[in-house]
Amino acid sequence: MTPDEALARIRRYDGRLKAFVRVFDPPLTGEDSDGPTFAIKDLFDVAGVPTGGGAVVPLDPAPADHARAVERLLQAGWSAVGKTHTVELAYGGWGTNRAVGAPWNPWDAKVHRAPGGSSSGSAVAVAAGLCDGALGSDTGGSVRIPAAICGVVGLKPGRGLVSLRGVHPLAPALDTVGTLARDVATAARMLADISGPDGAAAVRSPFDAEAALRFPARGLSVAAIPLDELGEVDPEVARLYVEALDRLKQAGVVVQMVSPAKSLEQSFGPNGMLMAGEGWRIWHERIEQHGSVMDPWIVRRFEAGRELTDQHLAEAHARRAQDQMAFHAWLADFHALVSPTCPIPAPPIAQVDETTSPLSRLTRAANYLDLPGISVPCGLTAEGLPVGLQILGQPRDETTVVAIGAAFEKVSGWNGRSPDLSGFE
Repeated sequence: MTPDEALARIRRYDGRLKAFVRVFDPPLTGEDSDGPTFAIKDLFDVAGVPTGGGAVVPLDPAPADHARAVERLLQAGWSAVGKTHTVELAYGGWGTNRAVGAPWNPWDAKVHRAPGGSSSGSAVAVAAGLCDGALGSDTGGSVRIPAAICGVVGLKPGRGLVSLRGVHPLAPALDTVGTLARDVATAARMLADISGPDGAAAVRSPFDAEAALRFPARGLSVAAIPLDELGEVDPEVARLYVEALDRLKQAGVVVQMVSPAKSLEQSFGPNGMLMAGEGWRIWHERIEQHGSVMDPWIVRRFEAGRELTDQHLAEAHARRAQDQMAFHAWLADFHALVSPTCPIPAPPIAQVDETTSPLSRLTRAANYLDLPGISVPCGLTAEGLPVGLQILGQPRDETTVVAIGAAFEKVSGWNGRSPDLSGFE
């Protein structure tokens, strides 16, 4: 859509949706002012614009430069229409924010449902058609979770493909930059535009979206986790997952029901430990200074890392390296691993239990094990709420993840569904 069309939709619907914390009017453009439009999670720097980070006190009141991902999209002809809500300091999967407010999941105009986090506003903006794509960050599922429960595509690369420069960290060992869009092709092309070397040896060559979208998925082998090994899963999510596996077979993908050598849930605790430990070291001075105006649940999560010594973290990193080697060796027999993205659909925000993190139960493994992943819509529950299918690939193999995601999308029956926004006008 054109920037003018995006701004018109934002003015029409975002008063209630609250996807955006700041709208760029006129849009922020590169050389081509009529390119596709994108939104920016308010964890990414935009030169001269405060980076709020979901907090009352901005993380940076006036950044000198754009985050590298933002800069590259502008150079590629995208137009930025604004900055979107995030969970405070990106530390939460529900999408709630008691400091500055939470967006409204667009699939239910009557009940304020969780948008998913931490890239909450980015997912809502894309789902509501307020922009063509959006930037998000993913440390334990923060791109894929909101994508799944808002009914859009969320693409998380492996580490090193996209520069983290200008993106405020949560846990540097786990942080990645990802893309959200209404379809796999747009998410993949957006990833291609932000990927590539950044003057650091750890940053990889650019991603070739067109090659990935042409890559044939027929004959590829995926391991699917059996339902009885997924833990507690909502019956509607289970139904749509089984249907999604049948549709993958229709696309020519070879689906094998297999128990992974290490379940996705076994990564949940270790990933959380690294987030708390690294996050506390980065943000403890802010918490000590501004904790009284922060979301109290965010403060509690960070404070869990206060007791973790450097020795504890060193041992956690050593265990992670061993876990990665073992899981990567197991996954080498398959092209991908599939599961539901989230075990439940979006609950009402009033019913959210902040002491639990079910939405990230199946997503954290991708960060802990450093695997690329994508969440693709796979249907609606009986209540009309979206559910996502998660596809995790072998290390550094974003191409196969995109190829399988695109093949599934063609047979998914989703066909670009969008929420009824009449209740948000």
